[in-house]
Amino acid sequence: MTPVDAPQPAPTPPSAGWPRRLLRPAAAALSGVLLYASFPPRPLWWLVLPGFALLGWVLHGRRLRAAFGLGLLAGLGFMLPLLRWTGEDVGPVPWLALATAEALFIAVGCLGIAAVTRLAYWPVWAAAVWTLDEAVRARIPFGGFPWGKIAFGQAESAFLPLAALGGTPLLSFAVVLCGFGLYETARRLRTYRTSGHAHRAAAAGAAACVLAPVVAAVAALPLVDDSAEDGTATVAAIQGNVPRLGLDFNAQRRAVLDNHARRTAQLAEEVRAGKAKQPDFVLWPENSSDLDPYLNADAHQVIDDAVKAIGVPTVIGSVVEKGSDSLRNTLIEWDPDQGPVDTYDKRHIQPFGEYMPMRTVARFFSEDVDRVQREFVPGTEVGVFDLAGTKVGLVTCYEAAFDDAARDTVLHGGQLIAVPSNNATFGRSEMTYQQLAMSQVRAVEHGRAVVVPVTSGVSAVIRPDGTIADRSGMFTPDALVAEVPLRSSLTPATRLGPLPEGLIALVAVGGLGWVGVSAVRARRVRGSEG
Repeated sequence: MTPVDAPQPAPTPPSAGWPRRLLRPAAAALSGVLLYASFPPRPLWWLVLPGFALLGWVLHGRRLRAAFGLGLLAGLGFMLPLLRWTGEDVGPVPWLALATAEALFIAVGCLGIAAVTRLAYWPVWAAAVWTLDEAVRARIPFGGFPWGKIAFGQAESAFLPLAALGGTPLLSFAVVLCGFGLYETARRLRTYRTSGHAHRAAAAGAAACVLAPVVAAVAALPLVDDSAEDGTATVAAIQGNVPRLGLDFNAQRRAVLDNHARRTAQLAEEVRAGKAKQPDFVLWPENSSDLDPYLNADAHQVIDDAVKAIGVPTVIGSVVEKGSDSLRNTLIEWDPDQGPVDTYDKRHIQPFGEYMPMRTVARFFSEDVDRVQREFVPGTEVGVFDLAGTKVGLVTCYEAAFDDAARDTVLHGGQLIAVPSNNATFGRSEMTYQQLAMSQVRAVEHGRAVVVPVTSGVSAVIRPDGTIADRSGMFTPDALVAEVPLRSSLTPATRLGPLPEGLIALVAVGGLGWVGVSAVRARRVRGSEG
């Protein structure tokens, strides 16, 4: 029987291939969901590892066009739920626009990851590309948006000590490397089981990608130290609460100020009654007085009375007029005898929140942009207050996401870090827990206690080892009083600064360049053979 005479198989129905074609797109979206699920408030940090293992399977050996589409699905699966809080009071359009923009960055990164999977020991190159992608997202556009950095989901993780060694870039790199290494190890095992042959060097490299981050994290444990090098300080974090949730809390400025003054006066009564320890200084949240005390005599009096009642230096979060058409998000050091004596102006201000770039374009997505009538201007000086002999580094809310903000305060002598914040706009969403996790990571990264006073919760006192010593509930007045260790030594991460991120970026660029050169050579060979 000739091949022509042989019976031909029945044609495959067009619909039969659809489940198989949808497998990778579904897996890509699922990988993003696993990354999201690894973030607080869920204590499931380890889900990041199967998330990246699955993403490795999705991208390994893919063509670049397919990798971009799969990466976009992974990015949407990650960013859409992670950033849901951005639409809490302004509707879904700004949330969807921001999540899609961040997902596009991830898609470009995944394109690079797919390219370097052609190289030997590809998990190393791929983890470097992901970390480079995070570095780019943290800088552009409009100063960047670091939210969603993998390191910020690792506040309770076994990998957390790596933050003290190389900061958030090294922590992200190590976690991603371990996840990709898990997939490559599984791929090598599958090849061995099906063929009976194993490339020993490749198998050892895959196993090393899993083990090296774990070993490094264990080796970095001695860097995590919460001992009191410079004695201790007793600090009070005031959470006054807001009358209503949402953007309209700003219309209740006097009520918010009164709440914080009232809770501070109540703490003073508790101290006199022996029910609470006398603090050395007090921290109010960001926006605890949106009435400018330099211009509003009534606000000045309310603050001064509260500070005199507690009798110690107090940091007030205020909105201060800067000329006729601009504002500053300012922290004011208020002395019980001298009144306001020092200020810090927030340096990393929030685009589309504190100032409005591309206002006409933004209005297309939401008319709420017009609520920002007077824009904030950024400060230029690092904030460190001397509060009753304690050097307190100041990082205002959104700034906690930026690597340089906390590091600068420590390099300028900060013995502990304060992160006054205002999350009232975002209601009971996950935003406050995500931001709290950032402060936990910063504590380990720089070996400092971190105190987080928030208008409406969750306020917290964090020890230098990242553990939470005390915390408040949401939308309830509270005063956290705690004794915290003061420290002046510098971790390797603080000393090295951006160097680890720069080295990882060089690895990523080197891997991508190697792939590009190999592709050019291959085309030349094919051309000469043709």
